[in-house]
Amino acid sequence: MEFECQRDTKIVSKDTSTNCFDNPQTQKVEPDQLLLSNNRKIESLDANNLESASKANGKLGIHFIEPLPNHSRSFTDLPPALVSEILNFLDPKELGIVSCVSTSLYRLAAEHHVWKEFYFERWGHPATSVSLEPDCLNEKSWKELFVEREFRSKTYMGRYSIDTMYGHKEAVRTVFVFVSKKLVFTSGYDQIVRMWDMEEGLSIAYSKPLGCTIRAVAADSRLLVAGGTGGFIHGWKVNDRNPHLFDLGVPQNLDTEFRLWEHVGPITCLALDFTKMYSGSWDMTIRVWDRSSLKCLNVLLHNDWVWSLVPHDTTVGSTAGNCVYIWETNSGCQLAVTSNAHTGNVYSLARSHTGKLLFTGGEDGSIHMFEINRNSKCSVKKTATWVPHSGPVYSLAFEFPWLVSASSDGKISLIDVRELLKTKKHSSSSSSKNVEAPQRMLHGFKCNLFSVGIGFDRIVCAGEEGVVRIWNFSQALDIEQRVRASRGKRVENRMRRRKIQAETSVSGGQEEQCSVAAKKDQDKNGWHSKRRVSGKLKA
Repeated sequence: MEFECQRDTKIVSKDTSTNCFDNPQTQKVEPDQLLLSNNRKIESLDANNLESASKANGKLGIHFIEPLPNHSRSFTDLPPALVSEILNFLDPKELGIVSCVSTSLYRLAAEHHVWKEFYFERWGHPATSVSLEPDCLNEKSWKELFVEREFRSKTYMGRYSIDTMYGHKEAVRTVFVFVSKKLVFTSGYDQIVRMWDMEEGLSIAYSKPLGCTIRAVAADSRLLVAGGTGGFIHGWKVNDRNPHLFDLGVPQNLDTEFRLWEHVGPITCLALDFTKMYSGSWDMTIRVWDRSSLKCLNVLLHNDWVWSLVPHDTTVGSTAGNCVYIWETNSGCQLAVTSNAHTGNVYSLARSHTGKLLFTGGEDGSIHMFEINRNSKCSVKKTATWVPHSGPVYSLAFEFPWLVSASSDGKISLIDVRELLKTKKHSSSSSSKNVEAPQRMLHGFKCNLFSVGIGFDRIVCAGEEGVVRIWNFSQALDIEQRVRASRGKRVENRMRRRKIQAETSVSGGQEEQCSVAAKKDQDKNGWHSKRRVSGKLKA
């Protein structure tokens, strides 16, 4: 039999003695002893197990001496840096379970910096993706922000109301949801860009006709751009004195409006990041623009019409024909290409905030999820497939964990990728041939939904009807908050009842012991009296 000796551990048998040190040497010690000085915490055993273990070890000449209480060690006694490194390997659910173990672990888990990383990799910085009050970030911890946002994401499975916004006279081709400012921008065949209040469902302002069908709109806090069949990009710069950012309804102002002419075909897609602007066209190119100078920095050449694009960091994903491309924006190099991604054209594209997940929607009515790995070489691997529609998927929008799609069949599908990602994480071999089912389908439109957007507890969609509809899930959020509050009260009342029962059981046990002793005395006296009575009757 082989034993693995820990450092500072002595094992002494009846005939031999062994000492496990860095410099091992034989020492004369009393037999039948084992000295443990490694300061490890030994769990307590019950009396039977401890006695049996002592007898079994006694036959081998090995006896255990339990360490003193002041020598016991626990997980919280580890160095803070080591504890932090261990907690880094847990996901949000596991970290929440750890926080329920003890007060010290609750403090360590709640204040851990990994909550900030969890939030950033799902939704980005709250200032850009979440509409919070200025003082909110200082008052709430990252764990509280994460729990609140995760709680909001569950409302898309609850009740909703539909708000219908009228204003466009023809079909609407593009919808852009500006979440942080609660604004919606739409445009289409009527050549007018309209700005709406997402919460109130009211029209705020609209531009003059731009002279062509508008197929793409993009905006952030400093810039609004639109492009269409005319091949130009029309833009508005922010007006700091305007509470709604952009002056759409005023006459043309050269200081705040501009127009760029570079493409030789209709513009189908636009996107913005902090320093660059991206435009894709049916001239089979994507142009990368500098936002400050409005100069074209690079041209990315494709083999077919460009339908969609989505940038992330220094890369941009695009679709042209039935292929999916990944480009390096600074050098203009093609990092990866996936041919025949769909049967027919790939019309729509979406990407997660981390940039690792890429979603495509095609003419065949299917949706694919690809995983992008950038190690020594960029690789794109298909990991999941959904077929929720019977017609082409014209638009995709993603806000963790929900992927929303709009199709020509007049339906909207909601897909929760959370469980799928968890399954892929725990399973080493995953097959991309399995077709997943969407979690929910929304109806109510006629045919041809061209664009969809998602933000907080609302989904915005428009199409051939020329109206803009908002699915409002705030009612589900209110209901869920009331259910959560009532559940908390029930748990609190249950704990209070248990505490009262524990106190009464302790006091009741003492009274019961006294009553049992009194009853025994009474029964004893009654037995003697019965004997005396029976003896008299016999006499």
